[in-house]
Amino acid sequence: MKQAKTSSLTAKADDKAARPEPASSQTLIRGLDIIESVAAGIGELGDIAKHTGMTYSTVHRIVLALARRNYLKRDPQRGYTLGRKLLELGFHAYSEVELTRIARPVLQALADKTSDTVHLATVDHGLVIYLDKISSRRAIEISSRIGGSKPLISTGVGKALLLDAGEPEWEAIYEQQRHLLRQPVSRSAWMKLMRGYAEAGYAYDTGEDEPSIRCVAAPIRDGSRKTVAAISVSSTLEYMDAKRMKALVPVVREAARKISAELGSSQG
Repeated sequence: MKQAKTSSLTAKADDKAARPEPASSQTLIRGLDIIESVAAGIGELGDIAKHTGMTYSTVHRIVLALARRNYLKRDPQRGYTLGRKLLELGFHAYSEVELTRIARPVLQALADKTSDTVHLATVDHGLVIYLDKISSRRAIEISSRIGGSKPLISTGVGKALLLDAGEPEWEAIYEQQRHLLRQPVSRSAWMKLMRGYAEAGYAYDTGEDEPSIRCVAAPIRDGSRKTVAAISVSSTLEYMDAKRMKALVPVVREAARKISAELGSSQG
């Protein structure tokens, strides 16, 4: 009986392995195989088909779709090469990794100095994306994670990332995300808040994201003075009253300045 059961399980595993992927998954995998072939220097359709084991017509169809989205481009001399979209994505990924590497020592020093949770974040498609996090040494936990996302409108780092955006974008973010605020805020109050933060060069989270959490944040700028990220110090009300938040502003701004200087910025 034991052998029969084992044979049955093996048969099921073999059946699962042999079961074809859904058509959408097959197309995606084939597209990735083609991109990897082109990245390896195989640029002609016939050669790509031979390398991937696909038919010429399948390769032709997928390559045209990738070229339309700028993932591939046709070079008269070399055939198909990687397109600008892939180069943009690759540079974006590299920039985030490099930014995290550069910022880490400053983040660690900030965490050691404050004993609070420290974040490094950037913006992507209207959301805060956390690139790094050093947890508090206190017996508290902030509900964020590296790679996770939160709204711009309700977080300290989100507002810090928007300081240079200007009023039209502030209004757009307000319209898109105001329903995510825990307490209703009028447009005029939101705009006044952002004007004040922009003038002061820092931003707060005073419970808009989580009622018990307070946060002080500041933007990081690169050599072109463009805001590329933001850092924050976060804790609970128990450790972060209004007086301490005010005292942390120059500390957080100085940490942001140090990271910005490493990126070539002369921000004050």
